[in-house]
Amino acid sequence: MCRNIKTLFNFDPPATNEEIRDAALQFVRKLSGSTRPSKRNQDAFDHAVDAIAASARELLDSLETTHHPRSREEVAAKSRAKAAIRFA
Repeated sequence: MCRNIKTLFNFDPPATNEEIRDAALQFVRKLSGSTRPSKRNQDAFDHAVDAIAASARELLDSLETTHHPRSREEVAAKSRAKAAIRFA
């Protein structure tokens, strides 16, 4: 899985549409092998990002859990600690 795609479920506050769209964009970039599509493929690229973002929003809205929402600050701190160890 692409490292830039982060878990978006069960956070307080919930994932924003911008975060979901960013994840969809990363996914489409990974699938297509292109960060910037040609003008000829731009419409297909944008349509794919929109469709995946809509599906992801629907998925996140329909998921249920009994766990308490995670704190974004705590998850970010854990990520920074792992990165510090990895790149030390």
